[in-house]
Parts: sequence; structure tokens; C-alpha cells
Amino acid sequence: MIRGMFAVGQVVRATAGGEKGKLFAVIRCEETFAFISDGKRHRTDNPKKKSFKHIEPLDIILTDENLTDKKLRKALERIKKSLP
Repeated sequence: MIRGMFAVGQVVRATAGGEKGKLFAVIRCEETFAFISDGKRHRTDNPKKKSFKHIEPLDIILTDENLTDKKLRKALERIKKSLP
């Protein structure tokens, strides 16, 4: 996967590692890594560094510029319930 496939605020699903299957939001991107947060274990001020090849982008982007951990947790919960 390439960097252009991910945007800040985009919801992604982890495809490898201990977080496999969990939803996260992209906080920032670097060359081959995204920094992702779930608002709980990996908070927005200390996101998890994850390789692009270990995350799957979803067609959902969170647009709130003042995204707090609490707002992120609630948004990801709603999204998780709406996914098949």
C-alpha cells in the first residue's frame, strides 16, 4: 500500500499483530507508517506506529479537527456496530 491511500482522520482496520481486527483512526502518516489511535489503549497523544501493509483503509474519514480520545472512542464504537 502507498501513503496516498491513507488520510489523517481515516478509519482503518488492523490486519496483523495484537490489534488484528480492531478499528483505529489515522493520526498522522510518514513514509511507510501510519500513527493510529483508538482513544483507549493507544491514545491520540501517544499513537501506535503501524506499517501501511498491516492496516486496511475503510471508506470512512473522521472530520472533527478537535478529536479527543473520548470522541474517538465513541465514533469508533458507532462505526464498529454499523459494519457487517
